Amino acid sequence: MFLSLKNRKGRFVLIIGTPGTGKSANIYSALKILDLNIYDPTLFLDNMKMSSSEVFGEFFKTLRLDLGVKTNEEIYQKVAEYDAVLLADKLLDSEFLDENKFGLSLWTENNGINAFPFYIKVFREYLKHRKDLEKVNVVIQTAFMVKIGGVKYDLLTDFSILSMILVFLMNLFFEVIQISYSEEETVQIVLNSFPNVDEEEIRSYIVKYGCKPRFIFEALEKRD
Repeated sequence: MFLSLKNRKGRFVLIIGTPGTGKSANIYSALKILDLNIYDPTLFLDNMKMSSSEVFGEFFKTLRLDLGVKTNEEIYQKVAEYDAVLLADKLLDSEFLDENKFGLSLWTENNGINAFPFYIKVFREYLKHRKDLEKVNVVIQTAFMVKIGGVKYDLLTDFSILSMILVFLMNLFFEVIQISYSEEETVQIVLNSFPNVDEEEIRSYIVKYGCKPRFIFEALEKRD
């Protein structure tokens, strides 16, 4: 899919996958191998109580400043110069870049249902500028996190029928690519990083965490 970004425009791709499946690792690894010219913006938020409108405004203000333009319309012209726009870790998890700030994922998690108007605004912006976006490729690392009983879940992958309905609706407008692994694939991924770990031990972690390599990596590192 990423290879075609060099020669095609107008693709709007959502990369989904339950937490721990390594969405960002897969995305950045593929883009590095293909040597694509990517615009990967950063969003720093400093107030967890910001409204959806304020976050939406801050997002576009950040893009205007970063790209050196004055209007939102000019943003679309500028990003068309790149092979693709990537909305991933630097936008979603920017607290790992600056511990005094935080990204969109943490804001969404803390605001719960009150964060949904932001995503509605983004979708309306997409509909408003579909013509402009025909000249732009956009790749988004996507998750809609909710916390139940202290455990994080992704609405797009962790809720069976509800998740299937949501993904079906998203497929009406975007390309949706889901990252997931079988048990055997998960075992091999873990063995590549931890060759001395017994296979049965890995399977015991799969029972506990599911086929989520990142969570298993973290458990093995804590064990050592």
